[in-house]
Amino acid sequence: MTRVWKQILVPPEASMEDTIKVIDSAGLKLALVIDDNYKLLGMVTDGDIRRALIKHKSMDTPIVDVMNPEPLTVDKRVSKSRILSLMKKNVLMAIPLVSGNKLVGLETLEKMVYRPHYDNPIFLMAGGFGTRLRPLTNDCPKPLLKLAGKAILETILENFINAGFHRFYISTHYMPEKIREYFGDGTNWGVSIEYVHEESPLGTAGALGLLPDTIPKLPLIMMNGDLLTKVDFEHLLTYHLEQKSIATMCVTEYEYQIPYGVVESKGNHVVSMVEKPFQRHFVNAGIYVVNPELVAKVSKNQIIDMPSLIEQQIADAFDVAIFPIHEYWLDIGKMNDFNQAQIDVRNDF
Repeated sequence: MTRVWKQILVPPEASMEDTIKVIDSAGLKLALVIDDNYKLLGMVTDGDIRRALIKHKSMDTPIVDVMNPEPLTVDKRVSKSRILSLMKKNVLMAIPLVSGNKLVGLETLEKMVYRPHYDNPIFLMAGGFGTRLRPLTNDCPKPLLKLAGKAILETILENFINAGFHRFYISTHYMPEKIREYFGDGTNWGVSIEYVHEESPLGTAGALGLLPDTIPKLPLIMMNGDLLTKVDFEHLLTYHLEQKSIATMCVTEYEYQIPYGVVESKGNHVVSMVEKPFQRHFVNAGIYVVNPELVAKVSKNQIIDMPSLIEQQIADAFDVAIFPIHEYWLDIGKMNDFNQAQIDVRNDF
């Protein structure tokens, strides 16, 4: 029984935003909704949160409107072998323990017991010029800029390693020798690293056509080499497989306020007016999961960006899924982003 189950308890009136903080801080990928008497009202998983975000539910939404009100539970007297059997049968990572109608614990397959290992290739895009970060990038490729003494790309690499991935490919163009010298073949990290080099820029998807034929024929996770994030890569991969799509695009919600009163009209009559409304839209987060058949569609030295490649699949009636990110995410594109990243890394994001 995990020691930290009491850290994932939330009341039904808790907001979705507060529940996300509980899920992220405890690291169990779920929260349990209880009343004042410890009666289990429901369970909230990372997937429940993302489905709510897809529906553009507000972060102020009470978690009782998002939770699963009928999670699988077991009596605390049930044997561990039986619980493990239920987990396997129902594809669950955790099951609440109850006594009567009262929550008394949680059984979970913790990472200290189960160390995941994924053969899926990870493709890190590290060829950009980083022009908006000059003069810092005059003599250093942006992925090697240091955040609290560690290269941006090294932080990304280690996050994937901690999630159980070990096979890496890095795309280079600007100052490729410095990136190769820094990471080598991955031996220092206990992983495999291979490189593909763009002689001239091929766009954000073109490097897919340079990958070797020996790459594992498994869904590939592709990520820009200048992102700082705490995305759960294991869950992203699982989500992609569940969607049965040719690709999954990570998105983050961007909110902005129109600085004027917005007038809606019908003909020459005012129907309504909203003063300085907020608009919310999903934006591309620069992280993708792509199936081998999509990788094969990119020809060697073809110039193409990921949005164009994705749009082609949609036009050809292939399913493309979105994976809403609620975890920390920062695109280190400009100097103020880099300065913010320095602060965030020192505070452990």
